[in-house]
Amino acid sequence: MEGNLRWMLVTAFAPITWGASYYVTRHLLPADSPLWGSALRALPAGLILLLVARRLPRGSWWWRSLVLGTLNMGAFFVLVYVAAQLLPTSVAATVMATSPLVMMLMAWALVAQRPAAPAVAGGLLGLAGVAAMVLTGTGSIDARGVLASVTAMLMSSVGFVLAQRWRDDDVDVLASTSWQLVAGGSTLVVAAVVVEGAPPSLDGAAWGGLAFLSLAATAVAYLAWFGGLRHLPAGTVGLVGLLNPVTGLALGLLVGGERLSAQQAVGALVVLAGVVLGHPALSRRARAARELTVAEGTRSKETRRHTGALAPAADDAPAPDAAGRRKPAAAREPVESATSTR
Repeated sequence: MEGNLRWMLVTAFAPITWGASYYVTRHLLPADSPLWGSALRALPAGLILLLVARRLPRGSWWWRSLVLGTLNMGAFFVLVYVAAQLLPTSVAATVMATSPLVMMLMAWALVAQRPAAPAVAGGLLGLAGVAAMVLTGTGSIDARGVLASVTAMLMSSVGFVLAQRWRDDDVDVLASTSWQLVAGGSTLVVAAVVVEGAPPSLDGAAWGGLAFLSLAATAVAYLAWFGGLRHLPAGTVGLVGLLNPVTGLALGLLVGGERLSAQQAVGALVVLAGVVLGHPALSRRARAARELTVAEGTRSKETRRHTGALAPAADDAPAPDAAGRRKPAAAREPVESATSTR
């Protein structure tokens, strides 16, 4: 249980930085260069991790890396980039929070991980919170941005479950993550040259934003995410992803100047409640704490009852012996303890 909680905290780094990436992309990066912006995010992170891993793919991992790199990084980064430019930070982040239920269904179909009842309940509660946060009625929402977010969510859900299905004990998380990022980033560079031409001219703020996206929100975040997928059920990891919209909402409110309505506040609380309800480790800890409290109360009552039944009353007199004489208390036969040996 403690190990699961530690991996829960490690995995949480990923959705928190991903939630921040929407704000960084919207406010610091050029809106008309999604392919180059995504390529400069993926490829440097992949090369850095590859230098650390010092290992190239073998056999089926060449094509697996390409498939996973496209689903989890390549096309996914482009769609997220587009969504971040077309939608407010809070909306772009919260749409992605619909992934827990999709991941649970995909895990059920692809790796036979039947979702537990608390995980499904937490996912549904999270969806209700997302709906409350998105459907605020405080302005028009670009349908293209919503479509990009939904498509990115579907692709990444399939990719994350496939990564778990293709898990290989001979391939560590560092190596597989670097292969996916290099594969996805390389295809993005080719697409960017063909579609967008030369790389865009970036200022210092944009380069700083790309450094955050590539190092923190990609290299470190994906290591944490795939590490969580190796040690936790896919549904649990998906529920951790609900921290993504909360982070996006907080940054939009505190830094981006977005206004938080009462409906959005309620939605954020409902999302967090979904995380707590759906996480098996937290549920077990809470249940264990309740059971311990009940058990201690029961033992206390039993102790008081038995103590009251066995303790002699103050006016009790020693029982007479066969001759009618009363024994002093010290002379009585001792009562054998239940733990004594014969």
